[in-house]
Order: sequence, then structure tokens, then C-alpha cells
Amino acid sequence: MKFASGNSLKLRRLLRFGGAWLSAACCLAQSASAPTPTSTNIFAPNSTPADEIFGLSMFVLAVTGTIFAIVFSLLLYAAIKFRKRANDDLREPLQIYGSDQLEMAWTVIPVLIVIVLFMTSARVIHAVQDARRPPGTIEVTVIGHQFWWEYRYPQYGFVTANELHVPVSDPGHPTPTFLKLLSADTDHSFWIPRLAGKTDLIPNHPNSTWVDPHEAGLYLGQCAQYCGTQHAKMLLRASVDSRADFDRWVQAQQQIARDESALSAEALEGRRVFHATACVNCHAIAGTKADGRFGPDLTHLMSRETIASGVAGNTAAELRRWVQNPAAIKPGSLMPSMNLTDTELDEVTAYLLTLH
Repeated sequence: MKFASGNSLKLRRLLRFGGAWLSAACCLAQSASAPTPTSTNIFAPNSTPADEIFGLSMFVLAVTGTIFAIVFSLLLYAAIKFRKRANDDLREPLQIYGSDQLEMAWTVIPVLIVIVLFMTSARVIHAVQDARRPPGTIEVTVIGHQFWWEYRYPQYGFVTANELHVPVSDPGHPTPTFLKLLSADTDHSFWIPRLAGKTDLIPNHPNSTWVDPHEAGLYLGQCAQYCGTQHAKMLLRASVDSRADFDRWVQAQQQIARDESALSAEALEGRRVFHATACVNCHAIAGTKADGRFGPDLTHLMSRETIASGVAGNTAAELRRWVQNPAAIKPGSLMPSMNLTDTELDEVTAYLLTLH
């Protein structure tokens, strides 16, 4: 939906400015060490579902804004014209009853407005929820956990966590990514504003959404449904890659073999400590006996830019601090402290740093 008037243009600019501030506020929850996203303006949609929702929002805002302007103008006119004057005799003004034209107007016009808004909304809902799947569609299973995101790529046979990767979709030949949304525990809500609208993840009730980004970049989102203590730090990061970069990323994620002879003595000892503790009960590392399902898959941990679902940068110092005491970074996190010694912490960190 496009609007040609100057007032609509000013309104759009105001919304974009406000969106930048709102998105910036959301980003404050991230660690200062985390990489800066390429774009955070929630009023600059960059995917077909987001475009549809944005167009509907602008249309509804234009209709309701017009109604507000008319009603406010009439109220202001009446307040000024019929204000109390010094020579007012306080008599009741002439009352008008039984105007069929007036009663018809204030009945028919609102009904027509509601019908138009309903039909427009229904069209957008149908376009988003019943979209066809063209050849080349990517499928990703998204599982919400307290308090992190699991991403399964069944077409490619690997699992990752917290950082979603999807390819750019050419509007001429769309290659959308369809997301199957599941919850492992309680209600969550998947929301990356520039890519698609909010969609809930409900236990035992599969849901779905889709994106087809038109530009490469990093897009931020947030769990939009209160899911517990660390709901505010259950962040979303979607990396939209060129097709070539996406294919390279997929190929790297599919690799499981690693040359243990190349590990340092410290990393080898860290591997022993990792496998001797309860870490293996929650985390999986492909090609090893670690096959946990309760925590993020760590096979390619160091290919991610952040840890703790976007809360901290994926650096050696932050990784050590996270292993030492997860509650120091994310109070309420379900990952326990393993009470490792300083030497063991250094060794485990050295091992984790090899997981590329």
C-alpha cells in the first residue's frame, strides 16, 4: 500500500525514526562485546511477510488516523463555536431528533470501515499463512528452549543453536525459508521484525512461519512471549547470507571429523574434563560420545558470533566466564555451574575454542 500525500510521507519518516529508537532499546540487552547488527530498523521490512504486515499496518493507521482527525476536528470546532460567552443565558440549545440521514450515516459508514479493515486483514493473513512453497525452499525446524533457540536443518542433516542462517531470496525467483516452530517446554514467540511477524511456539502444537529476505545482513529479534526469568535475554540473531556464503556455511556445519592430534595438550585435557563431567548429558558434539539434547549443540560452537542466545560475544574470556558461572551472565539460566577449578576452566575453554 502506497500513500502519495505529504502527511503520509512525514508519518512514514516519523515511524522509521521511532523504529530505530525502539530497536536500539532492544539491542541494549546485548553485551557490548557482541557484534553490531547491520540494520535494526523495525519499520524497514526486508522480507515478503514483513512487507505485507507493514503495508497493512500503514493502511490501518491511515484509516484510523483519518477518523481521529475528523472526530478531533469536529470536537475542536464544537468546543470553540459553542463555548460559553459572557452574555450566555445558559438556555439549552435546540435539540435535533429523528434525522434519518444522520443516523444512517453514523451506522453505515462505521460498518463499511470495519468490513474494509476485515477484508484487508484477511487478505494479508491468507497471503502469509497459505504461501506456496516453490522449488528450492529451505526448511528449518526451530525449537524454543528456556532460554535459547535450537535450529535443525533436516535437508542438510545438522543441528545448530541461537544463530539462524538463511539465504537471500531473489524476488524474481523466490527461495523462501519455511520455519517449523516447536517448543520444548513453555510458550515462546519467534519474532524478527524486519523478516516476519510474531508467531508463537506452543508445547505440543506445531506452528510455522516463513521468511524470504531480499538483502544480506544481520537481523535481530526477540522472544516476544514471557517464558520465564530470562525471557528478556532470549535474543534472536538471523544471518542472511548470499547463496554462495550460505552454501559454504552449510558445508562447514556438515563437517564432523576433527584431527585430535592437532589439539594442544591443554585442549586434550579439556576434552577429557568435558567428557568426564555432566556436560555430555546436555550438549552434543558430533563425532564424540557427547550426545546430549537438553543444551545447545556445540559441534561448531566457535562458528557463532555470540553465546548464551546472543547475550555475550563468543570470545575466550566470555566463554570461560560462562562455563565458570552461567548465572553471572544470565541469571536464571538452566545451565548449572560445574564447580571446575581454575586449571580445569582453562582446559575446557581451550577445548571449546577448537570447536569450529
